[in-house]
Amino acid sequence: MSFLQSCGQVRKLIAKADSPVSYSLPLGTNNIALAPLLEKQLHLRYTGKITCIHCKRSTNKSFNQGYCYSCFQKLAQCDVCIMSPERCHFEAGTCREPVWGEHFCMQDHIVYFANSSGLKVGITRASQLPTRWLDQGATQAVAAIRVRTRQQAGFCEVLFKEHVSDRTNWRAMLSSKQEVVNMAQERDRLLALCHRDLTALQNKFGLHAINILQSVEPVNFSYPIVSYPEKIISLDFDSQPEMTGCLLGIKGQYLLLDTGVLNIRKYTGYELELTVS
Repeated sequence: MSFLQSCGQVRKLIAKADSPVSYSLPLGTNNIALAPLLEKQLHLRYTGKITCIHCKRSTNKSFNQGYCYSCFQKLAQCDVCIMSPERCHFEAGTCREPVWGEHFCMQDHIVYFANSSGLKVGITRASQLPTRWLDQGATQAVAAIRVRTRQQAGFCEVLFKEHVSDRTNWRAMLSSKQEVVNMAQERDRLLALCHRDLTALQNKFGLHAINILQSVEPVNFSYPIVSYPEKIISLDFDSQPEMTGCLLGIKGQYLLLDTGVLNIRKYTGYELELTVS
């Protein structure tokens, strides 16, 4: 028996750091709990409608995970410095939206290490932990430095990128073969490698601005996965507007179906129809 679960604009999965991580799928005005849908048959259909998550206007194409082209071009949250925070130009007076920049970028950020597809470095607003780790499908994570601004976090990240990746290999993240890392040991090793340059940043911005967090304990996460896919096939609504599969698990922003894996965040703003059987 099949029934229509919901239809509406999709947003990124909402994750909560339970054991295992609990997920819900925002679809229109509903947040659909995904744990009860494990091992059930899902049918997802893209209706062809995309709505910009900022201005709410219809758009033929989504940019930067949910924006129309106009918003993509003018919003500070779509600027190059979001992906490369060391290139922040707020102090130069050229921020696209100074009020937004003041609220988003001029607040405490965390430089962290995570094990998602292997050891990586990353940054996020302090208020976004552990959500950022869950969105990346990290099984282990540890905070390393707390800073006062996003740009300062970017400067720190650049130092660590000389020694460790800043990216998640999504295929490896969705594989069952993931080695356990001694996160406290790796944090201390990387801090030692970058000690001289971190001291220079502290001398420039002040000890209060670049705060090393060596006493913070690492955290571990497990995910609701019945079984991992034998072969990782990426599903794409733009080329395949309808797809069906048994839900085998959820990790990061991915639904793991027996027919392929689907990155929900990629389709933010798309109108989807979900049927469960």
